Amino acid sequence: MDKIKVIGFDADDTLWVNEPYYQDVEKTFCKLLDNYLPADKVSAELLKTEIDNLDRYGYGAKGFTLSMVETALRISDNKLSAKTIDTIIQIGKSLLEQPIELLDDIDFLLNNLKNKYRLIVATKGDLLDQQRKLNTSGLLHHFHHIEIMHDKNEIEYQKLFKRLDIKNEEFLMVGNSLKSDILPVISIGGHAIHIPYHITWQHETADNNNFAKYREISKLTELLNILPLTNGHH
Repeated sequence: MDKIKVIGFDADDTLWVNEPYYQDVEKTFCKLLDNYLPADKVSAELLKTEIDNLDRYGYGAKGFTLSMVETALRISDNKLSAKTIDTIIQIGKSLLEQPIELLDDIDFLLNNLKNKYRLIVATKGDLLDQQRKLNTSGLLHHFHHIEIMHDKNEIEYQKLFKRLDIKNEEFLMVGNSLKSDILPVISIGGHAIHIPYHITWQHETADNNNFAKYREISKLTELLNILPLTNGHH
């Protein structure tokens, strides 16, 4: 890992809590529709709609809210009251007002890394919402660059490396999603460290046969034990 110059951090569920808020909203949504279908069926229908809509809306709360409305209308055969649709919109909006709950001593970690590496955020999601979270988080001053990607795949990472003017092997990605943060980066010759989060959105789960290619740690501050901190990269 002594070639690394840039460390990319995922944001949601790596720097701060995100998915549990979505799961809470989804539970409320399922309750609203329990006259029509049991909760697990409502969840399955919602996931299907979300995945269908990813190309149109991308990731984040706004796309999630529109997908909830669409799913609710489909399940209820368009019989849903305007009041219930309003409730769905309000619970979707509540995601945009959640407090930022930072994970695992992140400030301390970034302070220790930023003199030796260029630190960036590489995250998916809605532009406005991710900017709001970053601004509220108090972490912005640690980062050299913020990249809000519409998707995280090999092609998008390659574009990122080009913008940062680095070779693939000079990049380390740190994140909680195998599918978005880890597997695409190692498949193009970058480095990756996986920090599993206790809740993962179903769409982000991935089978993994690349155990040898990346490290897994249980909390962010363990990075300080892994990374060379003395060779003055900048």
